Amino acid sequence: MPDIFPTIKRPTLLLDEKTARRNLHSMALRARQAGARFRPHFKTHQSAAIGEWFRDLEINAITVSSVDMAQYFARAGWQDILIAFPFNWREIDEVNQLASQIHLGLLVESRDTARFLNWHLNHPVDVWIKIDVGSQRTGLAWDDPEAVQALAADLQRGRQLRLRGLLTHAGHSYRARGAEEVCALHQQSMQRLTGLRDQLTQAGLPALEISIGDTPSCSLCDCTGADELRPGNFLFYDVQQSQIGSCQPADIAVAVACPVVALHPERNEAVVFGGAIHLSKDAFDLDGRPAYGLVCLPQPNGWGAPLPGAFVRGLSQEHGVLHLPEEDLARVRVGDLLCILPAHSCLTVTLMRSYLTLTGQVVPTMHSPE
Repeated sequence: MPDIFPTIKRPTLLLDEKTARRNLHSMALRARQAGARFRPHFKTHQSAAIGEWFRDLEINAITVSSVDMAQYFARAGWQDILIAFPFNWREIDEVNQLASQIHLGLLVESRDTARFLNWHLNHPVDVWIKIDVGSQRTGLAWDDPEAVQALAADLQRGRQLRLRGLLTHAGHSYRARGAEEVCALHQQSMQRLTGLRDQLTQAGLPALEISIGDTPSCSLCDCTGADELRPGNFLFYDVQQSQIGSCQPADIAVAVACPVVALHPERNEAVVFGGAIHLSKDAFDLDGRPAYGLVCLPQPNGWGAPLPGAFVRGLSQEHGVLHLPEEDLARVRVGDLLCILPAHSCLTVTLMRSYLTLTGQVVPTMHSPE
């Protein structure tokens, strides 16, 4: 394996392909064991090249979070794409173009949107009703079957609309800690979804599918009963997922290599070239205070385990301020590299725009310069 570190001059997103592929194989197996269709979310890696790893496992249906992302992966040859974000009326022209080229799925949570699509769609699309099972971000409330039934009836009348099922992202699982808490929330979510589906069936609607997508539940729980799994973060994981218990630190497949630009031993701190525009300002709780990443030392095969007591305590635009225990700080020199495990890998990938694998290969994303 080549030594990639001497070539690094500025913040660089490192990718451990071996670990990421192991995570992918593990999640694909979990989906098979649950008897569910695996429609992984590509908003984490955002790369056509990495998407080919999924094709190697005969995965042919994917999830994305924007019309732009759907267009990017359609150009890469993906023919079954679900945009798991509430439909944006102002992108109807782009959606019509996509629907003429691929098997497209859309997310709807209002009757106004159903009527808009019925008037403006030129090609058939799958439609999923977004259900809020507790995260309180988007979706119709799970305990309002009348509203869901009314929307479903509108969708069934649509000329180009194929009602597929009920979709949720149990984002409140990210506040859980440990498999027991996560799986208790997952069981609650599934009970709410299946109960709602049963009520709709009794009201005369056809049996609807259930699609779930949060990485903690898909990583830790028995997902039998769901028709579709849509996790995304599992491919790389991150510190937030490690804190939840979805993974171990050794499962985290990306790190940002950052040059050290200043040392302040009087306050046990180092400053790196690697700030909010590289790591994002997503944080995790560390003993009651926000932290933005964990610190590792470069190793010939990538990076080591997180240094105990070392973390990113603050970020500005390009600056990252790291707290390091005295004995670790004594080993660091200006000009060295430190590797930061990100709080949230999805946002870090968006900001960094490309990867450098541990074998020295540059892997572009949809945000890479042409």
